[in-house]
Amino acid sequence: MSGSATVKIPTRPIPASVGIGLRAPHTQNFLETRPAVDWVEVHSENYFGHGIPLDHLLEVRQHCPVSLHGVGLSVGSTDALDTDHLARLKALVGRVEPVFVSEHLSWSSVGGRYLNDLLPMPYTEEALAYLVGRVAEIQDRLGQRILIENISSYLQLVQSSIPEWDFLAELARLSGCGVLLDINNVYVSAANHGFDPYAYLQAVPVGAVEEMHLAGFTRKRVEGQEILIDTHNRPVHPRVWALYRAAVQRFGPTPTLIEWDADLPPLEVLVEEAARARVVMEVRDARAA
Repeated sequence: MSGSATVKIPTRPIPASVGIGLRAPHTQNFLETRPAVDWVEVHSENYFGHGIPLDHLLEVRQHCPVSLHGVGLSVGSTDALDTDHLARLKALVGRVEPVFVSEHLSWSSVGGRYLNDLLPMPYTEEALAYLVGRVAEIQDRLGQRILIENISSYLQLVQSSIPEWDFLAELARLSGCGVLLDINNVYVSAANHGFDPYAYLQAVPVGAVEEMHLAGFTRKRVEGQEILIDTHNRPVHPRVWALYRAAVQRFGPTPTLIEWDADLPPLEVLVEEAARARVVMEVRDARAA
């Protein structure tokens, strides 16, 4: 594979730890109160410029590790990779020295036009080979291993011939990337498409998962049918917590993040959700001892 020997494969830097997605309205409070979380994750694109946002992030970085989570690279698009975007991301990686750099198993652009969404890939052999090359190129350009996150989806492409979980596992194996396993997205997609979320967990190789995400979803009726929407605007659902407990049993205590992007509550609510994830990992450790 092109350039794969140049990719740095770090050891896991923050084992068995909990973090929160740090959004701008919470940053000042976070710096003042230093809540009991082990790390934070931010959207990379929010810090591509200079000025106050980046200064605040660098101040946060002095107190705890930071993970960079991208939403705009459109990894699965047939458009050429945005080299300007990658250059900005690489510069940010150099400044922040993140514990993780992640993107999504999705596409969001065509013909240079971007959609404000993360759209599912066709899960085919052709798409897999294409995406392996794209991920390898991204890792080579960054000089950094990345994690790829499964998305929530509301439609399935008729061309797909590979189950999503097998596609994700093969992408990690062939490209050398890690997996950011979003437990809420697994549950949402399973409910929308009628597959077993626990079977999804069993299909993903244990050694591939480097990070997990937890978030809240919203129920919506569309043409008389209920679907779940990955809205990141409420607490983690009890059934997602149950799926997370199963994930921790399978993959072991793994760096876990609470995502909350809309209708932001007080910072303390995110910290409380993170504390619940910590308890799940501690209980698993106690039973394994």
